[in-house]
Amino acid sequence: QLWQAALSTLNPNPTDSCPLYLNYATVAALPSRVSRHNSPSAAHFVTRLVRTCLPPGTHRCILMVCERSDAFASACALARAFPLFTHRSGASRRAEKKTVTVEFFLVGQDNGPVEVSTLQCLTSATEGVRLAARIVDTPCNEMNTDTFLEEIKKVGKELGITPTIIRDEELKTRGFGGIYGVGKAALHPPALAVLSHTPEGATQTIAWVGKGIVYDTGGLSIKGKTTMPGMKRDCGGAAAVLGAFRAAIKQGFKDNLHAVFCLAENSVGPNATRPDDIHLLYSGKTVEINNTDAEGRLVLADGVSYACKDLGADIILDMATLTGAQGIATGKYHAAVLTNSAEWEAACVKAGTRCGDLVHPLVYCPELHFSEFTSAVADMKNSVADRDNSPSSCAGLFIASHIGFDWPGVWVHLDIAAPVHAGERATGFGVALLLALFGRASEDPLLNLVSPLGCDADAQEADAERDSKRRRLV
Repeated sequence: QLWQAALSTLNPNPTDSCPLYLNYATVAALPSRVSRHNSPSAAHFVTRLVRTCLPPGTHRCILMVCERSDAFASACALARAFPLFTHRSGASRRAEKKTVTVEFFLVGQDNGPVEVSTLQCLTSATEGVRLAARIVDTPCNEMNTDTFLEEIKKVGKELGITPTIIRDEELKTRGFGGIYGVGKAALHPPALAVLSHTPEGATQTIAWVGKGIVYDTGGLSIKGKTTMPGMKRDCGGAAAVLGAFRAAIKQGFKDNLHAVFCLAENSVGPNATRPDDIHLLYSGKTVEINNTDAEGRLVLADGVSYACKDLGADIILDMATLTGAQGIATGKYHAAVLTNSAEWEAACVKAGTRCGDLVHPLVYCPELHFSEFTSAVADMKNSVADRDNSPSSCAGLFIASHIGFDWPGVWVHLDIAAPVHAGERATGFGVALLLALFGRASEDPLLNLVSPLGCDADAQEADAERDSKRRRLV
């Protein structure tokens, strides 16, 4: 009777909750329908409800009621509610660790038991989300380039992979003028690090390139006192790539996959890059610096060039907290995608709705936008002439220009500046998106299910029908 009474009180608009028996439990309802640019899983609402409604205590349990197709997004959303990083003194004195047990109750057409392999996939994905969030939450006095390299080595050791690391003066010697120029003024030297998974029978080579600016002062084009706090999050792209790479390999990635990390601290000092300096990047192109705070595109330009020239990638995806303008262009919840492929643009949007890491396209039009980087003395400048002319698109095009707009492969750029955090906490955004987007390259059936690429017509039709009949209850 108590349960039925609680259910009858729920009126989600968009969500609602009801405490049960002295707050020992809570029942909460998700939106009965969502718009076409939201995830049918209502993932963002799942995270909010858990943060606000979960009863206190050391040992807690969450029962997630959903369709099988939403299990992946729901699990990642739940993981975001439980960040790992804290330096609160009370946490270190706590005698007993808190535990949260999550159970899934599947409803709808495909409502059979959850297989062990599915649970393992959810575990790998949620660990990846929390790993990425922990790195992004950790301040630079701890998460400097040295520490980030240790995180990469730790993942590599777990997977049986030895990373390739190019660092400090070797970057300069080998022509990585972008990464070296951005990070040369910092106490901890810049680095390019690569984790490579090359299984037998691979049919294509994929490179994920992450921006890992562990702190961004803006360099000599220094940020103000209100815009600099929070710049520990500027490594969000590299953190997501690391978390997703770990999960993807654990779940049986069938193709060649390279995770490329472009690590630097954009610091101020006697050795800092000056506006008017000209750097030679790994692509062979020269860049006149007119804004040292437009540094992410410089390190990523070296990263994608390396992926193209040295790794022979067929598909290059770079992920970065690149522009503040992204949050204006596509909002706080949707990452921005810029790509030379209409098919992959659509796939990114679809993958976002399936995994909860939402995505929306930017304008891809280099013939109208790339002129913003015209320089009289170098191949290009690093920042736009007109900040009112689609700056997020232009920033992505700068990166693409270093592999060439006529490059025959697939290039995808994901700007995650706004969704990488919610308030003062990191979200681990990007991990679920990468796993879903490349799910067809995995042996895991759940990742196959959430992947938008390679679906046959029947599966797409079933998808559309299921999306039109969504009803959610948590």
